[in-house]
Amino acid sequence: MSDLPNMTMAKALNEGMRKAMEADPKVVIMGEDVGKLGGVFRITDGLQKDFGEDRVIDTPLAESGIIGTAVGMAIRGYRPVCEIQFDGFVFPGFDQIVSQVAKFHNRSAGQVKMPITIRIPSGGGIGAVEHHSESVETYFAHTAGLKVVACSNASDAYWMIQEAIADDDPVIFIEPKRLYHAAKAEVAAEPTPLYSAVVRRPGRHVTLAGYGPTMPTLLEAAKTAADEGLELEVIDLRSVSPLDLPTVIESVRRTGRLVVVHEAPQSFGVGAELAARVTEAAFYSLEAPVLRVTGYDTPYPPSRLEHEWLPNLDRVLDTVDRVLEY
Repeated sequence: MSDLPNMTMAKALNEGMRKAMEADPKVVIMGEDVGKLGGVFRITDGLQKDFGEDRVIDTPLAESGIIGTAVGMAIRGYRPVCEIQFDGFVFPGFDQIVSQVAKFHNRSAGQVKMPITIRIPSGGGIGAVEHHSESVETYFAHTAGLKVVACSNASDAYWMIQEAIADDDPVIFIEPKRLYHAAKAEVAAEPTPLYSAVVRRPGRHVTLAGYGPTMPTLLEAAKTAADEGLELEVIDLRSVSPLDLPTVIESVRRTGRLVVVHEAPQSFGVGAELAARVTEAAFYSLEAPVLRVTGYDTPYPPSRLEHEWLPNLDRVLDTVDRVLEY
């Protein structure tokens, strides 16, 4: 492990950005309330005080302006880190992300890089309403020119934010907001490559694959299933685009079964893409169809219903039972 103390995901992100800013004076942070307030989740707390208002910039409430300004700064050689205050607030900046951020490198025949990191607190489980609890990763994973990653623990948060900032391509950085202050954990001494999946728990009966906020549920499911003699292999995808298919396919060839879990609605989601690709690559290894546990194909519900809407332990274990029945 590293010399860093155990820390929450929120603190790990803060320390990771601090490290990136110390290493490169061209790294700048910008967003609504990121400076004096330190962000609504306090992820950028103290950074403006230490690096100044020219590098930690409080912006107007205008996501299109935040992203558009970042594009101009990237053209001039900066590495902007944009904070979107809540997942559902990203859509006013959607045009800039899809039309400019994702395409500028290709449009310039590779001469202009777009080293922009767009941080999006994502997902539900905090008792909030729509626009504050949404999972937006699939919109961006579908967009050529963007990379999409999701951290699920403090160690990954610390290292992945630094790797994303260092990448010359634009990265959509998904942060599960309900895990920000959930628990402290150790930080690894070395990073796992940014676009690689990780086997969080080995097993031999069923592969469970997820990312971001679903990981505690998947690990809990594996622990519960172990009491009944079932060994569930848990894979943290970490990267939604690109997908680390070899890690998933290797697992499925051993277990013969795959359940994909994510908070976003089911249709046209990451689970569907993973099911298609695994079926193409490992059809003769599958003992059952690839099944999914996801949010529903509805707008995000009122907070009193969200725990029924989100993938939970019972839904995951029921689906494991279903996939084993084939």
